[in-house]
Amino acid sequence: MGPKLSIIVPIYKVEQYLRKCVDSLLDQDLPCEEYEIILVDDGSPDNCPAICEEYARVHDNMRVVHRENGGLSAARNSGIEVAQGQYVQFVDSDDYLEPNVLKTLVEKMDADHLDVLRFNYQNVNEQYEVFEPNKISKPFVDYRDEACDGLTFLNERLGYGCYACQFMMRRELLDNCSFKEGIYFEDMEWTPRLLLKASKVTSTDLMVYNYLMRQGSITQSVDEKKKRKVLDDRLSLLDSMKQQMENAADKRWFQGMIGQMAIGIISSASSDFWGRHKELIKRLKEEDIFPLSSYHATDLAVRKIRLANISPLLLCMLLHVKN
Repeated sequence: MGPKLSIIVPIYKVEQYLRKCVDSLLDQDLPCEEYEIILVDDGSPDNCPAICEEYARVHDNMRVVHRENGGLSAARNSGIEVAQGQYVQFVDSDDYLEPNVLKTLVEKMDADHLDVLRFNYQNVNEQYEVFEPNKISKPFVDYRDEACDGLTFLNERLGYGCYACQFMMRRELLDNCSFKEGIYFEDMEWTPRLLLKASKVTSTDLMVYNYLMRQGSITQSVDEKKKRKVLDDRLSLLDSMKQQMENAADKRWFQGMIGQMAIGIISSASSDFWGRHKELIKRLKEEDIFPLSSYHATDLAVRKIRLANISPLLLCMLLHVKN
């Protein structure tokens, strides 16, 4: 029999964080023969490949996959291809797990015959201190321990935190459910596809995952090339959400997410892409997404959505003046 769990760790240029991540995966109460750790070296140019091999020589439940650089999604997909566990979990290589949590998660997957289990996370800074950068922490997230189908979970319990690293799932759900490569926001595109394949999903509020908020991340970058890429991928994700929504019997989450993304695009047009703001507003109108939904929106977002539904151009201009 194969292992119960496969943990997939995509690795690229994280030499200073990698040992803490891998050590946290070893500091667990699940017997080592019951889980495998798949370290996917995504063509990392630093000392990460050597660190991976060093760990694999010592730990029998650890494997290393070396590949040419292809990005986070490609690295995760390479890990999925070789995963032998009944369940799969993703851990990013600059993040880390709390000690002795894996046994509890696997036992719950077994006992409740779950397809997907969502667990709790917290943000940490580079000094590994817990902090919450947003005033409203995890709005509309429901951690109740009561199983439901994936569509119900998506609409009523997920919120908008689409983090692949917050789930443990059955391996077979990943058949024909790989990550879309070459885009930012890959988790937002992937998470609803995963959940819509699941028949039995629930949560635990057990604190499992530590997400490192560090300088130079995609969301914090000020690089102009990345800003353009982020904008293009938001527009692409908007199209993907519309396509996925067509086959969903309950469309509330998709409608709300589309509203959130549209406001994000208008905000970008008002600041980083003011020279293209009319073009971008026209593009949004052509998407036939108005009026925007305010489902699971914060009070501030609701006000912006209401104004956008009157005139997205007016909202863009007002945000530009405010900036």
